[in-house]
Amino acid sequence: MKIPTDALIPPDKLSRYLLTPRDEDDKSRFLAQAGFTEKNPEVLDAALRELIAAEEAISDRRDEYGVFYQVRGQLHGPDNQNLAVITIWLQEAQSGQYRFITLKPWR
Repeated sequence: MKIPTDALIPPDKLSRYLLTPRDEDDKSRFLAQAGFTEKNPEVLDAALRELIAAEEAISDRRDEYGVFYQVRGQLHGPDNQNLAVITIWLQEAQSGQYRFITLKPWR
C-alpha cells in the first residue's frame, strides 16, 4: 500500500522542527548533508512526496489516533545526495486523512 501523495505535510513540521537546529533530537544536521535547509522547506516537502510515491508503506501500529505507517527509502536531496530514511505517517482514525509525523535516519 502507498501513502497518498496528497497526504498532509504540515509546513511547520518542516520549517520549525526538522530543519531547525535543536538541542535534543536534532534532525537538521542530518538533512543538511543532502542540502535540505531552513531556506528550502518546499524542497524537503517535494522529496517526501517523491518517497511516498515510490515506496510501499508498512503498517506499524494502531492506537486511538489511527494507524501509523513506516515508509523507508532514499530521500533525494537538492545537492544530489541521498539519505536513507524511515518516515512515519498517520492515517487519522476520525478523518481518514494521512499526515506526516516525522523521519529518522535508516541505519
